Amino acid sequence: MSKKVLILKSSITGLLAVFLFTFFISKNKSETYEVLTKLNSNCPPGFKKNANNECIAQNLYMQYNSPNGLGVGGLQTGLPEIRDGFSPQQIDLGRYLFFDPILSGDGSMSCASCHNPEKGFSDGQKTSLGNNHQKLKRAAPSLWNVAYLKKLFWDGRATSLEEQMQEPLFSKIEMNNTPDNLLNKLNSIKEYQQMFAEAFPDRAINSEIKLNEIYKSIAAFQSSLISLNSKYDRYAHGYHDALNDNEIEGMNVFRSFVARCAECHTPPLFTNQQFAVIGTPEPNGIQFDPGAQITFKDSTLRGAFKVPSLRNIEKTAPYMHSGNFATLRETVEFYTQGRGHAVPKNENLIIHWHIWEPNLTAYELDRLVDFLKTLTDETFTPKIPNTLPSGLKPSV
Repeated sequence: MSKKVLILKSSITGLLAVFLFTFFISKNKSETYEVLTKLNSNCPPGFKKNANNECIAQNLYMQYNSPNGLGVGGLQTGLPEIRDGFSPQQIDLGRYLFFDPILSGDGSMSCASCHNPEKGFSDGQKTSLGNNHQKLKRAAPSLWNVAYLKKLFWDGRATSLEEQMQEPLFSKIEMNNTPDNLLNKLNSIKEYQQMFAEAFPDRAINSEIKLNEIYKSIAAFQSSLISLNSKYDRYAHGYHDALNDNEIEGMNVFRSFVARCAECHTPPLFTNQQFAVIGTPEPNGIQFDPGAQITFKDSTLRGAFKVPSLRNIEKTAPYMHSGNFATLRETVEFYTQGRGHAVPKNENLIIHWHIWEPNLTAYELDRLVDFLKTLTDETFTPKIPNTLPSGLKPSV
């Protein structure tokens, strides 16, 4: 055999070996997954992306200096500290997870089942419905501007969104899932594997999805739900034609020391983030709810609940922790019917000192409702995904 033939055969053998090696390596890589861009790389409205790929909140309230405390004061008052800095990819991944019923044990409920964007990120129920339509103890709070809140749940038992979401996710009477089942389901879906790799690029490409990544993504999405561009906000920033005469009258009632609404529902969040005993009645046949007394182990907080924000309040009926008031008019009238008038006879509650007998007229109550409706702003409502990686229908 000639020397040329030997060289040719050796070359062919070498090329074949290189080809086979490359083929098997490529095949092995494809058995994990390939990173494709699936998530939005732009921040949602109300945020600006910085050089570190972080979405930082931007709003007109940032121009105001509030030396006596952020979030407590008059029309042009600065907001308290917001939780921002998530990447646009983490926010978008959280959007998919939020609407995906794969997060529940039987695939029937999503976060949006109780926090529907069409209902002010509440659910329109007196109290929410859980697993197998079980009636839950309290109403679902709105998620608008939740990134500004320091205590979560009506009784303040959670201090972060990540902590808060674990309760409904793994409660047997709510979404009825388990951490292991949740991880197994998401890790079995290739598209979610790709999305998590994109949202968390610093980890190994073939790493499994982790619980803290799930929690962070959902928290990122929830923190992007900002509502600060209502008729009231335009008025507060100096455009006084934004409100009509009836609405301005209602605002003046709201801010007056007679009605005292703004003492607890302080602008611009319209909550002071404190807990108050106001003596609202429970629905007929429902046991008295001790509220924040349990969380803080403080008997003076028996019957206390977190002061909710009034942003988009028009959209979140029925009202109070028990959903006992069907309309805004009915709700505001409660405050003028007498201090402690609805407290059960066997309860000795320490009613908040701002609750008294303002004796507002029917006209003033109507104007108050007019003003509350000026706090509606759904400009930045996120889009519900058309399809989900799980193949399930988005649940609301």
